[in-house]
Amino acid sequence: MIFENYSLLNFNTFAMNVQAAHFAAFSTEAELRHLLQVVREQAWKMLVLGGGSNVLFTQNWDGIVLQNTLKGIEVVGQENEYTLVKAGAGELWHSLVLYCIERNLGGIENLSLIPGCVGAAPMQNIGAYGVELKDVFEELEAMEVKSGVVKKFKTADCGFGYRESVFKRELKNQFVITSVTLRLKNLNVFPYYTFKTSYGDIKQRLEDMQVQELSLQAVSNAVTAIRQAKLPDPKELGNAGSFFKNPVIKQALFENIKLQYPLVPSFPAEHGNIKIPAGWLIEQCGWKGKRVGNTGSHAKQALVLVNYGNATGAEVWQCAQDI
Repeated sequence: MIFENYSLLNFNTFAMNVQAAHFAAFSTEAELRHLLQVVREQAWKMLVLGGGSNVLFTQNWDGIVLQNTLKGIEVVGQENEYTLVKAGAGELWHSLVLYCIERNLGGIENLSLIPGCVGAAPMQNIGAYGVELKDVFEELEAMEVKSGVVKKFKTADCGFGYRESVFKRELKNQFVITSVTLRLKNLNVFPYYTFKTSYGDIKQRLEDMQVQELSLQAVSNAVTAIRQAKLPDPKELGNAGSFFKNPVIKQALFENIKLQYPLVPSFPAEHGNIKIPAGWLIEQCGWKGKRVGNTGSHAKQALVLVNYGNATGAEVWQCAQDI
């Protein structure tokens, strides 16, 4: 069913009370194929939404919003020490993380509590605490908008970068991701596993939690606790998590910055470049915790812009530009 003039208030975590001219949800590939045919016939502008946790609406949407609710998680293969797990694009990402931890499958425990749905993970190449989706990615399936044909994409096809993929660039709006398959280390078969605990506050949090023996669950619990302490709950304070990307700069520029700010934090990036935490930069500029009208930078995490109530998308966007 296609709804007209549909409120998107409950479909974006910034809690922007905007409307879509048309709205429909799909839970099967057949439903999606039919809706895409209607979109083509009507020549509507189209936006696919999952959890709405990575979008800022600055105005009403004058086309159609398709909500991806494709569900299902299953083990689809075993290759030596690795297990392949396939999930529908409409599954909550954290539900997939919990599913894998329960089965002692390692690789995405550091990505615990990232909001949104599975389908958005490869679009963004989501990452946190030293792990990115591309590290465990096997393949995805996506339906081509113009033909309704489902195609498979391997790692090399996706052009993964720092919060980047071909689905945000050259293939933008050309495909709807329907499922994602991950290759995870099966600790039941291959117990020798390197936990990634050196990034951020994980090691300190594990000590605070008095963890004696590392496990997938322990690392997940630590990451979850860190995120809950730093990031506001969208149900209580509208936000979309980290709004800004960490700048990746040349080594020479980093050395110049370091001369002026000797304590500047940094991490190695690809091609010999350096990544500087955007949160640190924002804090140095005096924006952390600063409120401007109905929006501003969160007091506990400078990367997060929040809706204190009644903020408009334009207001949040202007604050982002000012920062």
